[in-house]
Amino acid sequence: MPTLLDYRRRIRSVKNTQQITRAMKFIAAARFRKAHEAVLGARPYAREILRILRSAVARMGEVTHPLLERRPEERILAVVLSGDRGLAGPFNANVIRFSYRFLREHEGKQLEVIAVGRKGRDALRKRGYKIINDYLHISLNVNFNHAKEIGKRIVELYEGDQIDAAYLIYNEFKTVMTQNLRAQKLLPIEPAVFKEDEKEGGASSLVDYIYEQPPAEIFRGLLQRYIENEVFRVLLESAAAEFGARMSAMESATKNAGDLIEKLTLDMNKIRQAAITRELIEIVSGAAVAAG
Repeated sequence: MPTLLDYRRRIRSVKNTQQITRAMKFIAAARFRKAHEAVLGARPYAREILRILRSAVARMGEVTHPLLERRPEERILAVVLSGDRGLAGPFNANVIRFSYRFLREHEGKQLEVIAVGRKGRDALRKRGYKIINDYLHISLNVNFNHAKEIGKRIVELYEGDQIDAAYLIYNEFKTVMTQNLRAQKLLPIEPAVFKEDEKEGGASSLVDYIYEQPPAEIFRGLLQRYIENEVFRVLLESAAAEFGARMSAMESATKNAGDLIEKLTLDMNKIRQAAITRELIEIVSGAAVAAG
């Protein structure tokens, strides 16, 4: 049976852990606010690039470009975005399981992986998947140079006829408590991407831009920027989802530590009360024997 000293040591240990989880929650909250603002800023920019691309396509005849070339999907590239550290609840486990399911659905084809984040890289490497590139420690400080490097590598593989399709597998940020797992097709760029969304008002929402260069030239230049921006947006979405998940996990851990401290304190007080009662009984019994 645990003694009073054992309970005191356990309570002290849990309190130390609670201080750590509380500090990690505050750190994650500060990083989450920054990542959340970045996501909210990246989404309108992505929409505007699409709007300009749609406008250029509407003024062009037949649209041709290597990134639009469609081939039978026999060689597939999966870009898996995960975290570099744990203690983020189910964030990493969910995206890794989703990646396994996606890769199993394409068994029999040539599969290659670009891993963004150490957790996903290690898990996929243990399963024997071919990791052709890995990018670590990006989520702590996402910048556009990371997106340019990853986007350039994906485009090189596609234009070099080394892959037939590229997918981004990531946690899309919704709320602190909610993330949507997505497998977004990045290449080849689907024709539907350049069609106006009915929610935006259809063709009437096309802006009549004044082009200094021919629309075809602008279109070709913007395609590379579109790929880089999509990768950048997805990196930001994943980072915001990770920090939100870590903040939520550390908040739950801090609360659970508090509950455990209360339970241990109650159990310790019961043992101390029983010890005091036992000592009083011994004193009274000794006094009664002495009086007799």
